[in-house]
Amino acid sequence: MTSMFFWISLAGMTAAAVLAVLWPLSRKPAFAVAAADGDAAIYRDQLAEIERDRARGLLAGTEADAMHTEVARRLLAASARTEPGASDAASLRRRRIASLLALLVIPVIALSLYLQNGSPERPDMPLAERLAIPLEQQDIGLLVARLEARIAQAPQNGQGWELLAGVYARIGRYEDSIAAHENALRLLGSSPARETAYGEVLTATANGTVTPQARAAFERALAKDPDFPAALYYYGIAAEQEGDRASARERWMRVIEKAPPNDPWRIPAARALQRTGGEK
Repeated sequence: MTSMFFWISLAGMTAAAVLAVLWPLSRKPAFAVAAADGDAAIYRDQLAEIERDRARGLLAGTEADAMHTEVARRLLAASARTEPGASDAASLRRRRIASLLALLVIPVIALSLYLQNGSPERPDMPLAERLAIPLEQQDIGLLVARLEARIAQAPQNGQGWELLAGVYARIGRYEDSIAAHENALRLLGSSPARETAYGEVLTATANGTVTPQARAAFERALAKDPDFPAALYYYGIAAEQEGDRASARERWMRVIEKAPPNDPWRIPAARALQRTGGEK
């Protein structure tokens, strides 16, 4: 019974929406008739004025006849617009046929698409069930909500904070990402990857400037792994911003020499070398 009511309601709402749009097309525009009536009244007044001027001798006979003929012609044309002729009737008939076809065809097409791609019998999915969908099938907003819900239930989950920090950085919520990174470092401890990710977000927050706090994070990462590519690259950026291009190029060259061939940091290091006049 509920399903039948749903389909009846859907059909009724669709028909009402289509009818509301198409109904004006099936009628002769009222403003056009009103305009024609107004023109006709003006022309009648002009004819009367011409005859009065003729009677008072203000218009010569030939001039008055010419003016009378022209205004009469315009009066006939305006009068014709107020009455539906054959062409108007045919146009009105075509509009009504098009409206009727649209009223029937549009709901049928919409229903076919819904039956093919929709899920009319599927119940509503609560938020808790949507959050249980695998990560790769979620949009970024839902992913954030899922991770935040997990962290709220287990605030000591360091891996959750680490994952949430990366997602925050991806959508530009840098301040939130910084806080999440700090929680991950506190709970999981320092590592080259965590320190570099933390420093990278600090740099992004400062519009690309390696702040002292970010520099310290890169230094901690390099203390654990002197050849960690991402930390070396940003450490080179810090040296360049301080005016020490020689040290910057030396660090970028180490990225190219030490990083594996498929490491993504080799490309920005090579570009930085080119920008500063060093060798690739």
